[in-house]
Amino acid sequence: MMKKKLLKWLSTSLASIALISTSVQAQTAPETFKNPIIAGFAPDPTITKVGNDYYLANSSFEFFPAVPIYHSKDLVNWQLISYAVSEPSYLPELAQVDPNRGIYAPTLRYHDGLFYMITTCVRCGDNFYVTAKDPKGPWSKPIWVEGDRGIDPDLFWDDDGKVYYSGTGILDKSKAPWKNANGIWIQEIDLKTGKLLGKKTQLTFGHAAQAHYTEGPHIYKINGEYFLIVAEGGTGSSHAVSVFKSENVKGPYEPFQNNPVMTHRNMGRKAFIHTTGHADLIQTQNGEWWSVMLAKRNFNGKTMLARESYLTKVEWENGWPVFNAPVNRILEIDKRPNLPWSPFPAKPHRYNFDANKLDLEFNFLRNPTRNWYKLSKGKLAVELQPETGHMNKVNPSMVLHRTRDLQYVASTHVSLQNRKQNEAAGLVVYRNKDNWYQFVLKGDHVELSYYRKGKLSEVARQAYSADSAVLKIVASEDIKLYFSYGESEDKLQSIGGAVNADATSDNIALGFNGPYVGMYATSHNKPSNKTAYFDWFEYKGLDEKNAK
Repeated sequence: MMKKKLLKWLSTSLASIALISTSVQAQTAPETFKNPIIAGFAPDPTITKVGNDYYLANSSFEFFPAVPIYHSKDLVNWQLISYAVSEPSYLPELAQVDPNRGIYAPTLRYHDGLFYMITTCVRCGDNFYVTAKDPKGPWSKPIWVEGDRGIDPDLFWDDDGKVYYSGTGILDKSKAPWKNANGIWIQEIDLKTGKLLGKKTQLTFGHAAQAHYTEGPHIYKINGEYFLIVAEGGTGSSHAVSVFKSENVKGPYEPFQNNPVMTHRNMGRKAFIHTTGHADLIQTQNGEWWSVMLAKRNFNGKTMLARESYLTKVEWENGWPVFNAPVNRILEIDKRPNLPWSPFPAKPHRYNFDANKLDLEFNFLRNPTRNWYKLSKGKLAVELQPETGHMNKVNPSMVLHRTRDLQYVASTHVSLQNRKQNEAAGLVVYRNKDNWYQFVLKGDHVELSYYRKGKLSEVARQAYSADSAVLKIVASEDIKLYFSYGESEDKLQSIGGAVNADATSDNIALGFNGPYVGMYATSHNKPSNKTAYFDWFEYKGLDEKNAK
């Protein structure tokens, strides 16, 4: 009897605890969310839904692993779970590409038990798709699309089972209606072989006269009608989202009279959120419609974090989508979706390298052609290669972490014994070969220098003979970088003063990719048998006052 009473009491108590937990969660769930939903280098977002789970993918350009995949249950909180291409042998073409080439805008979709990610490897093989039963992987080898393709491919499954591929371009160049015109075309595809079937059909040249750089197509069937959403205006301040619809998947497509349905190009250069475009739609299990898209943030006139992923509400009026009525723009703070608040556990700021593989947050500059790093005994061992960050079409010894904050602290403990004057290891803030900062142990000193528009400037050099050091970088809201070093974390000294951080901004670096901070080792064009050892790496975003 006592046992039954005890079990009943335990059952009742556990139920009460569960109710209290649910109640507390409901009470603490915020009514709003903050854009961007994925900060830092996260352009060209594409989204799909399976059950109550949402998955989002981004472009990755020349960085590897390629095409990050994120997971969410509430469209606001996102967790990096995999990459669609993470096996180096699957995409050797990405080993030698120019800056801002490589993996362009993907489309992520789910159909009949499989996830599909289709994208373009610009100047490295053109268009391919990969599949997975589980978005965490493994993902398949690339299946290359045969025939003329165009960038920014889309996949659409119609009700009759046919699958359609949409690409960008003008099929008959003689019919280009104006300068910088581009178009969207459609063709059936065989997903078993990657072969395009039948004839291509031109769907649009743009929503109106003088529409430029039409790209990023996505097709949907909603309430019996086909909708085509495109990006227009280019990737700069004129970026925009336009929509068309048709009664037939192959058109003709009617442009919405109120196009563009989303743009910030009319808000001027002082707009905090700008360069808005490249959208993808999703409907929640509660019937709401939302859109992800890219945009940038303006910090005191500088775009420091490149293109990021944003979220905004979509409603339907008279058969057409209206984005975030009545303001018709992306808001930094907005009412969140009607979904259970589902944050993920916070990740530790410090990576101690005690696992058997690198954390998903780390990337390489291009696909490694050989394994020049390893994790061993709680350290990251990095071979000194002759290649440097200033060389083109190479894979230098860089292990990089996206900068997701205007203000952050990045630090590491690095060891490099018996250094020659050409041997160096330490930290970098990296955007491309012509715009980056290096803070390293080099020979018998600590050296701080940077490239800006391809020009090398040495900021400071201090004598330092110890085998190891803690190196620290602080990025501040005034667009400055502050550097310090020492033999331990509690004994650091400053070097170089306040250094202008804008070399990695969009304003200076230009291009499509985004900024990183991370670890670096090099022997500067000479052979070396040395290995640098990193005990840990730390990245911590700081609360920022957004300069508007």
